[in-house]
Formats: sequence, C-alpha cells, structure tokens
Amino acid sequence: MRPTFSFVCFVAALLLGATTLISQPISGGTKSKEPVWKSLFDGKTLTGWKSANFGGEGEVRVEDGALILETGTDMTGATYARDDFPKTNYEVELIAKRVMGNDFFCTTTFPVGKEFCSVVVGGWGGPVVGLSSLDGKDANENATRTLQDFERGVWYKVRIRVTPEHITAWLDDKKVVDQDIRGKKISIRPECDPCKPFGIATWRTVGAIKSVRVRTLDKAP
Repeated sequence: MRPTFSFVCFVAALLLGATTLISQPISGGTKSKEPVWKSLFDGKTLTGWKSANFGGEGEVRVEDGALILETGTDMTGATYARDDFPKTNYEVELIAKRVMGNDFFCTTTFPVGKEFCSVVVGGWGGPVVGLSSLDGKDANENATRTLQDFERGVWYKVRIRVTPEHITAWLDDKKVVDQDIRGKKISIRPECDPCKPFGIATWRTVGAIKSVRVRTLDKAP
C-alpha cells in the first residue's frame, strides 16, 4: 500500500520540526563570554607610558620585566600615555611590590566617569589602603580606610572595578574596598594630578609593577 501524499507531507513536517528544535540552543544553557583582558605594559619597554611630571621624581625604567619607579622627593610615577583607557564599566589589574622604602608603592589613579579617584596601597607610613578621595576626605580619613601588612619584595595583585554606581578593589583575593559612590563627590589629591587619566605612583619608595592590564565590562556585574 502506497503512502498518500498527505501522509508524506505530515512526516516531512515532523522531521523539519525536530531538526529545528535540535539546532536551537537550550534556554539558559549558554554562557556569556568573559571580557577580554588587554595588556597595557609589554614588560620590555616604556611604550605607551611616560614618567609623571611631579617635580623631584625618581627614574622610571624597565628592568627584569617590571616597571621600576625609583625613589623621588616626594613622588615618582608612570602615566599611561594612550587615549584608549575606559572611563567606566571596567576592571584594571596590576601586580606590584615594594622594593625599598616604607610608604605607598603602587597607588593607582583611574577614571570614574568624568572624575578621577585613586586607590592608595600602603600609604601613611606603610599600612593604609583606601580611596582618595571621597567627599573631600582622603584614604586615611574616610570609610574605605583599612590597614594591611606589606612585606618588601613580595608581589601583590591589585584589581579595581569601576561602574557608575560602585568602586570595588581587591588585594590578591581579599576585597579591601566596596564603596557605593552614588551621591558621593569623587576626586583625587592634587599631587596625583600628573597620573591622570591612569597612572601608578610611589611616595619616597621604590616600587616595581608588572602585568598591567584592563578589560571593559558590558554592564555592571
């Protein structure tokens, strides 16, 4: 007995529907791609960087794959010289160590929308970590202030996340800043101005920095 034309069409429709279902991704089964990190320092040259003009700054050079900020009177810094650094919805990460001295060795200045802020790492004689500045108060005065121990010669990873509503910072895997910035006045101390839009600085201390990288976020996590 031959199949009728209508029966053949019915079977074909069933097969087409099954193929369509198989080819479609299952809802919730796909994962969004992780934002891609972009390296800002090649570990060999100062390409893309310049010495921050503080006045009295020490030498900025590359040695053994690291950006070396020599002791200055008072600050030494390296400023990112390209114009492609994001202003919000991004993360920046660097690895740094205190080589000599007792004060901050990788204080990082960064954009927050149209404003700028700094994460102080090891300031005020060595232990202070926090944001400078919130509502005109620096890291030693505002609610982000914490005290951390830093050993000379030990590498520490600093990661900073900026969104329109929040600034978050980690020291290695420890969250050290978790600040809602809505309604807050964001600023930097005047001496950090040469580090804008993005830069890293030391205070009467030799610092070494490596693996500086940034990634943009599609939206606030």
